[in-house]
Amino acid sequence: MDNLISKMENRLPQELLTFLRTAGEVADNQGQRLYLVGGAVRDLLLQRPNLDFDLVVEGDAPLLARQLAKASGEKPAIHRQFGTAKFRSGNLSIDLATARCETYSRPGALPDVTPGKIGDDLLRRDFSINAMAIDLTRNSFGKLLDAYGGLNDLEQRLIRILHERSFIDDATRILRALRYEQRLGFRLEEATEKLLREHTSMLDTVSGDRIRHELELNLKEERPERILRRAEQLGVLKALHPSLTGNGWLAEKFEQACQLQPLDPTLYMLLLIYHLTEEENEQLIARLSIVGELGRNMRQVLQLKPMLHTLAESDLPPSSIYRLLKHYSLTTITAFALACDTPIIRSRLELYLSDLRYVKPSIDGEDLKRLGLQPGPRMGKMLQALLEAKLDGKVNTREEEEALVRQWLK
Repeated sequence: MDNLISKMENRLPQELLTFLRTAGEVADNQGQRLYLVGGAVRDLLLQRPNLDFDLVVEGDAPLLARQLAKASGEKPAIHRQFGTAKFRSGNLSIDLATARCETYSRPGALPDVTPGKIGDDLLRRDFSINAMAIDLTRNSFGKLLDAYGGLNDLEQRLIRILHERSFIDDATRILRALRYEQRLGFRLEEATEKLLREHTSMLDTVSGDRIRHELELNLKEERPERILRRAEQLGVLKALHPSLTGNGWLAEKFEQACQLQPLDPTLYMLLLIYHLTEEENEQLIARLSIVGELGRNMRQVLQLKPMLHTLAESDLPPSSIYRLLKHYSLTTITAFALACDTPIIRSRLELYLSDLRYVKPSIDGEDLKRLGLQPGPRMGKMLQALLEAKLDGKVNTREEEEALVRQWLK
């Protein structure tokens, strides 16, 4: 226990450590027990940074949050209906929840939740390394609760589920297992990997929204290509769609994409679906319940691909490049610039991204009215023609633009 307290004192910000001690004392005064749980405990033991901290109380979290607000001066957001509260201090986020017990009415269903003890709360976790807790109660401060061998699995660098029905109850744990395995440089424990391979079909029991959420989290990781390669090896990608692959081509393109800042998970998704047909793409969009901008980008990839060959034409003026690409999102064009293996096409995509999309005429509609042009469709066409003239280097200055407009008006 002393060693763990020492780690807390060395690794945690002083303001957080003070908050945790205060929270434990307040809980103790209320006759409740309070614990630091989950990923924060795991990362503390691994000496990894973590700014998100989860606290669980055997008692009433909203009531404890109000008492703690008085003692600490921090103002929480309290959600009575969920039995939770959230404290924020600078970059730190601290979630407080009532200990709960979960049961599943059927595979893939959201769990039925009832109040419980800390043992119940830890049992509902996904993996042993996330099922540890540190007691924050005054007389037991710093005591580690490790009923499922999480500490040993940390030392052995293993990802282990807590029971044989884990992937059946909640198949999103399959995607989380791959995320933790690659993030931490661990490996799946032998029985866990066997059950994961056997239960990939259980992903069909989970809603598209939940699968998409986990997939997006995986794409936000530092090396998402490693997660996808592992997902292919274990049959997980095929369970999402038979045509998805996590091969060497994808790893190479992801490696190039990770050099771009800021990183965009949507870009990774577009590279992932780059070789799908339109029909396969629509099937995946439906399976993952994808809507909005992501869905539009995924469709744009398949719409633009058959037209890309025109970018390989010799003597293609910049205005033609602009005209072809202007209706597509920057993320879609960036995906093609990474995915395309034809140098001339890639160079023209990069030209659009780095230069052409920023070109604007110096003259606007008000200037055209001043030069004698009446508002209407002709004005829009003239502004477009002026833009194309500037793109092609026929005019470079405002004076040259005005001279061209006067010539047209004659």
